Amino acid sequence: MHENDLIAPNRDVSFIKLNESLYMVVACDSCGGAGEKEKDVVKVPPYIVGRFTSRVALMETLSVGAAPKALTAAICNEPDPTGEGMLSGIREELKDVSLDLPLVISTEKNMKTYQTSLGITIIGIAEKQNLRVNRTMANDKLYCVGMPKVGDEIHLDDTEIATSLLVKELLKVPDIHDIIPVGSKGVEGEAQMLASFLGLRLNWKQNLPIDIQKTAGPSTCVLVTSPVELRISQPQPVWLLAEFM
Repeated sequence: MHENDLIAPNRDVSFIKLNESLYMVVACDSCGGAGEKEKDVVKVPPYIVGRFTSRVALMETLSVGAAPKALTAAICNEPDPTGEGMLSGIREELKDVSLDLPLVISTEKNMKTYQTSLGITIIGIAEKQNLRVNRTMANDKLYCVGMPKVGDEIHLDDTEIATSLLVKELLKVPDIHDIIPVGSKGVEGEAQMLASFLGLRLNWKQNLPIDIQKTAGPSTCVLVTSPVELRISQPQPVWLLAEFM
């Protein structure tokens, strides 16, 4: 049974009820036009494409309280060197959060390609009692951790952007309610979608320090809701943006 009422619509994660206490969680992300091929718009190594595309799906899976169990990589390019570069990035991203998952891989062996493209799916398992969704309540504060960045602004060693490890660490912080990776909808889009889904509204702070309408690309920031002041040990900046009412 597919559970439509567990999470706000338009997020790249779905829940499938296996039994009364267990859910399968499926998250996905795609990347096109970034790579080293002739018609790529953003020029980056395939390794970087693999890192960031798998990172987004991994962050989505972890953020809802699921344990990743398998990863699929739909590599729309030749196995080598593009495919191998992507797979190297994928494996390194998993290693960053101490995961060694089964990989199901498909590559393009029939056609010559002129643009880099990758699709990632992660399948996870979550016990119902451990699901991290819809916990936000009135009077909770809305924080943004990390900076919205996209395209050439993004660098792997940038300590301002969110990572899979950040999400893993946020799950350990007491009093955090929801964790939402931000993508192309931007901070405002994700926040408003959550508030609307829960029947709440947002009271935004004045003179916000970040552009809440800007795309966050491959989830370079995450939203966190909590009734208390958010303190983290990771290097990413933390911004208080609003309060739920």
